[in-house]
Amino acid sequence: MARRLWTGEPVGANPFALPRGPAGLAAGWILARTNRRQQHEVIRALAPVAGRRVLEVGCGPGVLIGLAADAGAEAVAGVDPSREMVAMARRRNAAAVRSGRVRLHRGSAAATGAADAEFDLVVTVNTVAMWPFLDDGAAELHRVLRPGGRAVVSWHGARSRFALRADEDAAVAAALRRRFGTVRRRETETAVLFEAAT
Repeated sequence: MARRLWTGEPVGANPFALPRGPAGLAAGWILARTNRRQQHEVIRALAPVAGRRVLEVGCGPGVLIGLAADAGAEAVAGVDPSREMVAMARRRNAAAVRSGRVRLHRGSAAATGAADAEFDLVVTVNTVAMWPFLDDGAAELHRVLRPGGRAVVSWHGARSRFALRADEDAAVAAALRRRFGTVRRRETETAVLFEAAT
């Protein structure tokens, strides 16, 4: 039996879940364009970013990485399971990578490679439905946040054809609640945001 994501979708069914090869590069270009407005909304939700240490899980082509660096983050790290997305994110943020303000490497929601309590802010945009194991991802977000840190999990809004079903939406909130205690769910123009703090 084929392995499935926690949503029930077969692994590999979504070309944006793990972009690879030439098709992966095309997917990265599409993601950079189509997610841009949502990423600006998420950066506003993360504020204040200045002086904070930020981790983006599933950084894709690196648009939000650049927004966080431009907003004055002390340090920004990004992880993505796709080699192609990490390479695109490095190119997009080349100057910040050279300066050491931005670090990018392969990793996943369940295994970011970050130290315990390393970050003030952890964010992920349009990746949560593609995690193989929802509880493992929520546990990892909690582990890498310092006391008083915040996590923001964003997914396509209710008007999108990619919106979570009601049971999936409830599952995301429940997984975060098990780790963080309290979860605030709110909708923006383009997204559903699940916000939690340590």
